[in-house]
Amino acid sequence: MLNDTFARRVRTLKSSEVRELLKLTDSQDIISFGGGLPAEETFPVEEMKILCHEVLSENGAKTMQYGVSEGYNELHKIIAELMGEKGISVEVDDILITSGSQQGLDLTAKVFLDEGDIVLCESPTYLSAINAFNPFYPRYVEIEMDEEGLIIEDLKKKLDENKNIKFLYTVPDYQNPTGRRMSMERRRALIDVANMYDLIIIEDNPYSELCFDGNNYPPLKSFDTEGRVVYLSTFSKTVCPGFRVGWVSASKEILKKYILLKQGTDLHTNFFTQMLIARYIEKYDIKAHIKDNILIYKKRKDTMLDSIKKYFPDEISYTNPQGGMFLWVTLPQRMSSRELLIKSMKRGVAFVQGSAFYPGGGHENTMRLNFSGLSEDKIIKGVKILGELLTEELKK
Repeated sequence: MLNDTFARRVRTLKSSEVRELLKLTDSQDIISFGGGLPAEETFPVEEMKILCHEVLSENGAKTMQYGVSEGYNELHKIIAELMGEKGISVEVDDILITSGSQQGLDLTAKVFLDEGDIVLCESPTYLSAINAFNPFYPRYVEIEMDEEGLIIEDLKKKLDENKNIKFLYTVPDYQNPTGRRMSMERRRALIDVANMYDLIIIEDNPYSELCFDGNNYPPLKSFDTEGRVVYLSTFSKTVCPGFRVGWVSASKEILKKYILLKQGTDLHTNFFTQMLIARYIEKYDIKAHIKDNILIYKKRKDTMLDSIKKYFPDEISYTNPQGGMFLWVTLPQRMSSRELLIKSMKRGVAFVQGSAFYPGGGHENTMRLNFSGLSEDKIIKGVKILGELLTEELKK
């Protein structure tokens, strides 16, 4: 009876598999490769202790007052400067502060999607983007990928075959879940195709700063001359996720819609944490901080790859990301990562089965492993357990 009271979008919602797995990180008995957790030792705890006192002493009750929906102006200036360093020319008013980039995804769905509209996305794509879009009942058309990112010819084919396409959602840098990075050639080609087909692009860019080879690629937004790229990013991966400070940058016409919807969602993002992030970047060397983070993450990625090479059977293939937090594992076709997860959990190891990252399902023989959130010794132990289990399963 009560179920009939709920809106249809609520009745059909299912809990995120990633969210359920994150609950396991509280257990000391589980080695979880499942969540996308940054390393806690990268969080600037001591610096924030100092800054909390400074910001409260200087601003007093203002830090606890309502703020404007657009966000803290000083943080706008800092973000505009950071984006300018990436080759994106943006005005301060072209930025909206959000509660992490996840709120940017939620607002994106509200701005663009009606029931039955088509979302183009990489195959596989970010699970939490799917969860943000699903309540608005879109249809997904998946674009094939290879090691250079989404395949342009398949994108053009899907554009020709479908109508009522609202946008393309893409994570071009160290994609979650695969860790792949879109090549420079395809970035330029993608913008050309978008201009040709009048296509809106949602560029989700949380990982680009975590570049292991020092060869950062410019964002898609930097090539945008027609205001068709909506750019989402966050401080969750470079400073800390708990403050929930991200942003959206778009043309004034588009951003106005985001701002109106945000006013009805939460009025504004936490004003105090916005001030702390701004003061942290003003006072400390965030570039040096990110470099320190990269050293940690690269070492953990290398540890995971070395362990996979040592313990996984030869039939298993995997990506070698040059940044970010994840790598992607492909099992033999006959194997199911869902069944493997059930067995590995009994041995104290968790991961996310790959089928969760495909809107259309399938691809049961894939899995995502996170390397950023665990120490090297736990990575080695966890991969060894998975390797032993995989070896046993392949012998059946």
